[in-house]
Amino acid sequence: MVYQPPAGARDLLPLDVAQKHWLEERLQQVFHRWGYHRIITSTLERLDTLMAGGAIARSTVIQLQHLDDEPLGLRPEFTASIARAAITRMAGSTYPQRLYYNANVFRRSQEGDHTRQQEFYQAGVELLGMGGLLADAEVLMLLMDCLKNLNLSGHLVLGEAGLTRSLLSIFPDTLRDTVRYAIANLDRIALETMPMPEDLRDRALTLLDLRGAPANVLQKVSQLPLNSSQQETVRNLKSLINLLQDSQAEVPIVLDLSLIRTFDYYTGIVFEVVGGSTSGQTLIGQGGRYDQLLGLYHPQGESLPGIGFSLQLEALHQILLSSGQLPTKGPTSDWLVVSETPQTHAIAFTHAQKLRDSSDLVRVEMDLSGQDHDQIREYARGRRIPQIAWIESDGSAAIERVN
Repeated sequence: MVYQPPAGARDLLPLDVAQKHWLEERLQQVFHRWGYHRIITSTLERLDTLMAGGAIARSTVIQLQHLDDEPLGLRPEFTASIARAAITRMAGSTYPQRLYYNANVFRRSQEGDHTRQQEFYQAGVELLGMGGLLADAEVLMLLMDCLKNLNLSGHLVLGEAGLTRSLLSIFPDTLRDTVRYAIANLDRIALETMPMPEDLRDRALTLLDLRGAPANVLQKVSQLPLNSSQQETVRNLKSLINLLQDSQAEVPIVLDLSLIRTFDYYTGIVFEVVGGSTSGQTLIGQGGRYDQLLGLYHPQGESLPGIGFSLQLEALHQILLSSGQLPTKGPTSDWLVVSETPQTHAIAFTHAQKLRDSSDLVRVEMDLSGQDHDQIREYARGRRIPQIAWIESDGSAAIERVN
């Protein structure tokens, strides 16, 4: 029997890890520069935490065998876990809290998913305790700064979950979810053939077409019969876009009021970032505002505003492979220390430790093979180890540069 990882999982070999670390380091640099601090939450959570009050479908959660009759699962995303941690473990903290994460998430593969992938790596941020224009702008500019630090081109697709949800409220309950699903999947044919009054069909098609240059979309939506709350949301969107453009944001913005995210806890802006590569456009990140989520975990239902995003490290990795930025070789050692005789073994180990202590960046291997000099040199060349320290019978170290 040949043992392989389970379907939907994969191993990361040393070169994969080196490339992943390169990517994570550059994202972490940006997070630190913006004043964000790392948080690590439990991989394992109670099922009711993961489902976020029904906003996350149970079918996406990989559930585990119950312990003490308590339904458990693996996190399918980070926002719900961080919201739970903020309420239960960070009570009394000052706000805003700027948090970032970098770890794996797990989602049950859905029917029709040809990759069957169930384990994903993400890095992202959550800005808790602040609502309004400036908080929205900070998170979007931080996202743009991440792309800049990776030398990636792309564009931002910006929507407004609360506005889109309110514009869908004119549809009867029996139709609303179907219309919402068709719009989310840009399915014009489904909307055109759906049994509904002509005025509702026109409204559904109008919502589908609220996508494009921000000025054009804002003009179109302003012509709809909006109530005062919707008008205020449109004004806020305009102010946000103006602020981003006035701040010389380098990522082009597409305003898309048909944008509907999979996780249904978003209350304000939602967004996706699409990266460009030689093979086409790839979704590399998404996020949004969730001002009611934290209240789900508070004993008295008291909530705090929040906004954040996640970046898909696998997608970024694939795009960057063609850019020439990622390491092309796995990590190597700086020294190979060889004990020439059984009497010098302890001296060799001591010498190797002195080399390691000389710098945090030095990698030192001990030769364990006992092979002859030519075989040891060949090993060093194959592993790209530039220096050998031969510990001779008198305890001295003869240094050889490997050609």
